[in-house]
Amino acid sequence: MLLPRDTLALSFDALRAHRLRTALTILGLTMGVATLITVVTIVQGANVYVETKIANLGSDVFQMARTPFAVTDYEIVLKALRYKRVYMEDYLAVRDGCPDCRITGASGTAQVRANHMTEEVQDVNLNGQTASMGGIESRTVEIGRYFTEIEDQRGIRVCLIGATLRDKFFPDQDPTGRTIRLAGQEYTVIGLYERTGSVLGQDADNFAVIPLTSFLQLRGSRNSLTINVKVPNDPVGFDRAMDEARLILRARRHIGPTQTEDFFIGTKDSYIQLWQQISGVFFAVFILVSSISAIVGGIVIMNVMLVSVTERTKEIGIRRAMGATNGDILRQFLTESVMQCIVGGLTGIGIGFVCAELLNRFTSFPAAVQGKVAVLGIFISSAIGLFFGIYPASRAAHLDPVEALRTE
Repeated sequence: MLLPRDTLALSFDALRAHRLRTALTILGLTMGVATLITVVTIVQGANVYVETKIANLGSDVFQMARTPFAVTDYEIVLKALRYKRVYMEDYLAVRDGCPDCRITGASGTAQVRANHMTEEVQDVNLNGQTASMGGIESRTVEIGRYFTEIEDQRGIRVCLIGATLRDKFFPDQDPTGRTIRLAGQEYTVIGLYERTGSVLGQDADNFAVIPLTSFLQLRGSRNSLTINVKVPNDPVGFDRAMDEARLILRARRHIGPTQTEDFFIGTKDSYIQLWQQISGVFFAVFILVSSISAIVGGIVIMNVMLVSVTERTKEIGIRRAMGATNGDILRQFLTESVMQCIVGGLTGIGIGFVCAELLNRFTSFPAAVQGKVAVLGIFISSAIGLFFGIYPASRAAHLDPVEALRTE
């Protein structure tokens, strides 16, 4: 029986003797593993991306509105659009009648045009907010300040803007104190939000925030409001606050004990659960498609190994005549298969990580490179080498040594 180091040496010599064939064999598996690693890193990065940028409410905030916050069934959305709107009076009722709601705010949204001198930006997200929203939302004011309660009550035309509007209207300048037009009305900029960047390809900085009273003067009652409640550092109080706010809205909307609610409550977990449902399906499909490439690489290795067995029949006969056992031959061919797969797997892991890093640096599409993915790649490549190498190795090991020596 050969020692493991001798088996490795023989396998290495056999692969080195056929460099081109070995390189082509490794290439097939390399592409399969590279595809698999790239897909896994992109999906993992997208999960982190969603948790940090999309689901940015915080675990201590919940929202209430007439339309759902996270749903995949468009029929539910169409049905919800026929529900009664959430008005300012509903917000005031929750604010004044919910003892466990520590900070309560309201907001409304609309799409408008923004202008400054000759410059114009289309499809700006205009957010009307109560002054209390400054203590609820997670966005950070980088320059300037948030508006006050007095400014909100009086409907003063002040605004805070995102980085996109600053870049378009006031590049490399402090925008505070300057005037822009939102939906045809002039507003004085009092603050600039910290840049967020793109969220899954969408510009998350193309927005402006104005006092809710000013927003309602501009838009009237055409927009339904969203009630926002924050209960910091009190999970039990958070659940009580949701129950209290739900009961208040049910009473105001005359919903009976057995009737379905015509409003929705959303939390950070709502967004994450929706994304997990969507990403889970995509992940399964991507893994299935990329696994096909790895399996094709394994089939290539098996075919090449079978050809190698045919070409090396005389070599196998000589080794058997010199005392090599069936197990020695089997281990040598399995070792050759696994060595090719490990080299192909490591190369594929490297290519996959490079692709993910390039995507991460030069595009808005996320990719998270993690060490456990490399371990997964090595495991997959080794498993492919063993699985697809067993049959050729077994065939080589069971060759009749007398017949093998007769082969020319």
